[in-house]
Amino acid sequence: MACVLVIDDNPAVATALDVLFSLHDIATLSADSPEAGLALLERESVDLVVQDMNFQTDTTSGEEGVALFSAIRARHPDLPVILLTAWTHLESAVDLVKAGAADYLAKPWDDRKLLATVNNLLELSQARQQLSRQHSGARRRRTALEREYDLRGFIYADAASEAALTLACQVARSDLPVLITGPNGAGKEKFAEILHANSPMKGGPFVALNCGALPGELIEAELFGAEAGAYTGATRAREGKFEAAHGGTLFLDEVGTLSPAGQVKLLRVLETGRFERLGGNRERTVKVRIVSATNADLPACITAGQFREDLYYRLNAIEVKVPALAQRPDDILPLARHFLPPGKHLGDDAERALLAHAWPGNVRELRHAIQRGALLARGDALGAPDLGLPAPSPGATAVDEPDRTAIEAALARHGGTVAQAAAELGLSRQALYRRMERLGIERP
Repeated sequence: MACVLVIDDNPAVATALDVLFSLHDIATLSADSPEAGLALLERESVDLVVQDMNFQTDTTSGEEGVALFSAIRARHPDLPVILLTAWTHLESAVDLVKAGAADYLAKPWDDRKLLATVNNLLELSQARQQLSRQHSGARRRRTALEREYDLRGFIYADAASEAALTLACQVARSDLPVLITGPNGAGKEKFAEILHANSPMKGGPFVALNCGALPGELIEAELFGAEAGAYTGATRAREGKFEAAHGGTLFLDEVGTLSPAGQVKLLRVLETGRFERLGGNRERTVKVRIVSATNADLPACITAGQFREDLYYRLNAIEVKVPALAQRPDDILPLARHFLPPGKHLGDDAERALLAHAWPGNVRELRHAIQRGALLARGDALGAPDLGLPAPSPGATAVDEPDRTAIEAALARHGGTVAQAAAELGLSRQALYRRMERLGIERP
């Protein structure tokens, strides 16, 4: 059951609110002075405070209420506070709302409006508590991962990234082949590095080959090496990536681009651990952990006859799917801050632009946007224009900047209750008050 603390020197106020809240399954505690209220907050679990603005019969300035609110905010920064105010100190209450109070209601209050505000704030408080528990759980899991595994400096905050990272860490300690799938620029090579760093082969080399960056006729020589004279320009023998990766991990990026002949030879190495250099006839043996990656739909390539099905199942003992950056939005700002050079920071408009962008180029595009912004920014703060991103659509900014009509309509729908109107508009109460002040909108 939710609990409300009423701090008011008038016993009749506490009694009336106790009766009102009890009829709606809300428990009530009461205190007749700021000191008693603060002491109760230290001893009891309270979800919301309703406080008066004056506590001595000869004062009407509201200074006591300001001091009490400041003390509550200092000790319990997330606890919502509703102010009960008389018209003589209405201005002080409005200032406190701008400073973080949940709302204010004039005495004598309207029971319906007070209950609506209290219920709304209790729901928001419970949601914040649940979110806080989730964040605490995420921090514990992140700490446990960092303690147990070498994450190679991986930057993440989103649950989707955490799920992919956890799976990669779990399978890293086996010697099974892993297929990493995901769009270009999403960070597949970073996951390959994490797999190697936590594998039994971590003491050996990590060798990467981008199969899509080489002509088809050179892939086999790159993978398996070549003897002198094996092809035009091969004046001396050289080892391939398999030999270079012996005792470690071979990362094959863009594996879906391998030629049919390269696929056959790769399949043989995976099955036997043996291969021959291009142009040679001496069989060689290596022990290598294979990690491959692709942005292609390999099952569709199999259907089209472009990729061998038996090779696919050899590579895909375990699949780690790296989500696109748009599917892990909580990673955007932590990654952006990581890419910032020392002495630079993101302006508020830059953060909004980063969060509004769709990121078709994923993490690679984000890094380039931050690098561009750092070069073009005239001061320490990067602004949205510095990033070179398309402007958000009007619909994307409508929530951040509602116009006069939208605000007045929301206030009317909620009987003038600013907390509920702000929730509907997607704003904090403080942001809505600032917007109302700029537009000259008076509270009904």
